[in-house]
Amino acid sequence: MELAAIASAAVPGLTPTGVAGVPDDAADFESALLVDDSGKQWRVRSPKHPDASMRLETELQALKAFTPAMRAELPFQVPHIAGTLRHGELCTFVYAHLEGSPRELDGLAAGGPEMVRELGRTLAAIHDLPPLLVHNADLPSYEANEFRQRKLNELDQAAITGRIPAHLLRRWEHALEDVTLWRFHPTVVHGDLHEDNLVISAGRVSAVTGWTDLRVGDPADDFAWLLAATNPRFAVEVHDAYLSARADAADPHLMRRAALAAEFALAQWLVRGVAMDNAEMIAEAEDMMATLDRDLQAEEASAAAYLAAQEAHLAEQGPAGGTDDGYDSYDGHPNDSDGFDDSDSIDDSDRFNDSAGFDDSASFDDGDLHNDADASDDGVEGRDPRDGELSDEDHLAGTTPEELVAEVTSGQDLREEEPADEDPAATKTGGAVSVSRVPTEDTETTALPIIKSS
Repeated sequence: MELAAIASAAVPGLTPTGVAGVPDDAADFESALLVDDSGKQWRVRSPKHPDASMRLETELQALKAFTPAMRAELPFQVPHIAGTLRHGELCTFVYAHLEGSPRELDGLAAGGPEMVRELGRTLAAIHDLPPLLVHNADLPSYEANEFRQRKLNELDQAAITGRIPAHLLRRWEHALEDVTLWRFHPTVVHGDLHEDNLVISAGRVSAVTGWTDLRVGDPADDFAWLLAATNPRFAVEVHDAYLSARADAADPHLMRRAALAAEFALAQWLVRGVAMDNAEMIAEAEDMMATLDRDLQAEEASAAAYLAAQEAHLAEQGPAGGTDDGYDSYDGHPNDSDGFDDSDSIDDSDRFNDSAGFDDSASFDDGDLHNDADASDDGVEGRDPRDGELSDEDHLAGTTPEELVAEVTSGQDLREEEPADEDPAATKTGGAVSVSRVPTEDTETTALPIIKSS
């Protein structure tokens, strides 16, 4: 009942008669849902340390920046802070209750086309907010290359720990050094979007909460959480609905960057654990990265074996690459009747490299992590070319670090080939999050873990 007493002091006249726990970031906050003597409900968030308190005060800035006109145009509600109470360095916040409740991610995915449209519309509405909202709240704003450089610096911080598998470091380094991948139009970004911050009522997104990381930056960050869904098509369908709801031109690499964000959340979780000297967080991050590394290397070996088999088949067909009788060597039917035409050559690079490839053959120099002209020399922080199905890794949804981490795509090379080398037939897409490949126009993705908030 301690939170109830704090709420009573923060909101004059509030007399709690009941209290229940609600999901939140366990490492940062204690939260509760209160009922007062009139039956009205209130949410209380109390920070556990000064950094968490600062996050809540950042949210207060953000919510104050939402003008009545902005709130009226949104298809969902944003929270209203009813009162605050400071105790030393910590400040507890009491919010007016919002009708509805969060759903598990797979529950959202089971909501069908209507829920897909709701989520796409919600994401579009957030990204269509005016950047002035962020500027007026004195919150961070990043241009595309500035955002990429910031991620490179975070990667340096992670590398300094000496706890990141070299294979993952190379993978992330190559993705971040591919400037083509990072040519995006910055938008307002929620920054901590996941199922626990979506309030669902009558099959609709009635409210969006958790605005502690509001900024102008990469819209892909708000898609990473979707990759944890068991349904491998869910993220793609939401992305399609999002594109339908926005007037801006499609970003061909958005889902690749979303997959990278999901993966990179593990490094950010590790860096955070090191900074807090939290041995449990460090061990969890190391274990998840080791699992991810094994999965990635297994997927790459499988891809290499597939390509070798295709090369052997082509060699059997001879230089012309086809039979002389017009029949398909796969099943004896005329060419093209089943999609296999022996007269067509197979471009190995289009099968996996264009749609999913980190080039892990590159050497990794611990003494100079970034050697290209665009890379930063500063120091650091922070799926799978198979059959389109996500791996069945731990789904971490809740408040512990494990629950904050879900799996995302793992066998994908997030670097982009030059446009002249791209094969239109080999395109598609990809934190804290679950393992899977996201089949969209631009990329292929597999599975890996990610963090909901930092």
